[in-house]
Amino acid sequence: MRRVGLGLGLAAAALAVAATAQRPGAGQGDAPARPPVDAPELARLGRYPVGVQRSRFVQPGQADPLQGRDRPAIVDRELPLLIWYPAASAGRGITYKTALSGEDGRDVAFDLPGLASPDRPVAAGRFPLVILAHGYGNTPEVLSWLGENLASKGYVVVAPAFRDPPIGIRTDAARAGPIARRPLDIAFVTAEAQARADQHKGIFAAADPTRTALIGYSMGGYGVLTVGGAPLNPAMGKLSRDILTPFAADRASELRAKNLKAIVALAPAARFGAVPIWTGQGVGAVSVPTLIVVGDHDRVVGHEAVRALFNAPAPAPRYLLTFAQAGHSIALTPAPPAMRQRFWDMDWFEDAVWRKDRLLPIQTHFITAFLDRYVKGETGRDAYLNGLTVQSDTGRWPGAPVGRVAQYSPGPPASTVWKGFQPGRAVGMSFEYRSAPGWR
Repeated sequence: MRRVGLGLGLAAAALAVAATAQRPGAGQGDAPARPPVDAPELARLGRYPVGVQRSRFVQPGQADPLQGRDRPAIVDRELPLLIWYPAASAGRGITYKTALSGEDGRDVAFDLPGLASPDRPVAAGRFPLVILAHGYGNTPEVLSWLGENLASKGYVVVAPAFRDPPIGIRTDAARAGPIARRPLDIAFVTAEAQARADQHKGIFAAADPTRTALIGYSMGGYGVLTVGGAPLNPAMGKLSRDILTPFAADRASELRAKNLKAIVALAPAARFGAVPIWTGQGVGAVSVPTLIVVGDHDRVVGHEAVRALFNAPAPAPRYLLTFAQAGHSIALTPAPPAMRQRFWDMDWFEDAVWRKDRLLPIQTHFITAFLDRYVKGETGRDAYLNGLTVQSDTGRWPGAPVGRVAQYSPGPPASTVWKGFQPGRAVGMSFEYRSAPGWR
């Protein structure tokens, strides 16, 4: 084994320290948006420091299924927003303060470290707009790993807080809130963000509304697929206190987002109990490229139900990333210390099999490749998405050096290990692709 000279070792250490100091939010080493050294290639942060702002949208005259006795009350619907964006300069990393409901229905507060800096000047240019929708009972902060990472790569990410009732309340009335409001809220936030971008208002002036993508987890996944064009089942009317009834009929077009380029659905809900969410073509009616991510032991939304979404014939490319043995909690940050004291709290976050610092960077890698390709039009990202061996474990790299190697696979023809993964790190997954003949 070669020995590294002391001078070279010190020089390498100095370079490493300098590189760390130049990273956005340096000193916040446990921010989930910053991937570990064994992460795949495209999970790494982009060239921009990350800024974050809080804002809100208000939509007047909205039906609220959680209020009103005989029929939903009509109220002004307020949606707080977290907005991550490419910044012109770095500042001190933020600490997010949020809460999820505990087993007794009361909120359990916790902190999350971030690399974004509040209210930093925006970088020059206009960047694709991403709407990021959380799951039932979640908050935008628990998706900061993705929002911050994408902002560092030149995306403006708008994440609404839907303010669901505690998930432990299992009544039909409580469930009607997220079911009814998720697609309506996503449609409104998308249209309002695009309108403000068109008008160059505030932080939205940095967004390009003609390049819009939707990302949603769980209940948010149901929402983004619906807003992407999947037609609602009329039976959804009863589940939503009739709020969705007109949107499954004559007002369906009001839900569809304009200028949509791509959708990412993370463990999306496909049915509520025995009721399928969509009818007719279902998600096959979604006319933009779609990436679906799921664990094959997801007992909340059901692996087979999600897989059926991928298998539905569609007019645009469709991708499916599956984590073997993973459950439903694939898209939340690692559990913070305050959420590790009780099983209920920890189960929001942690998977039974997979390390979170593997699950999240792998998703970031594929989401980056997918959005860069279909939203930014970077065709070079095709090599990270198309032509991959389906089962990650079967990949081979005959020319790879022996031992622990940090080198990324170059992909075919030199290697069938998934492009951008280190030797021995592309395991326990499958990645499938359905082409769409004639797609533009």
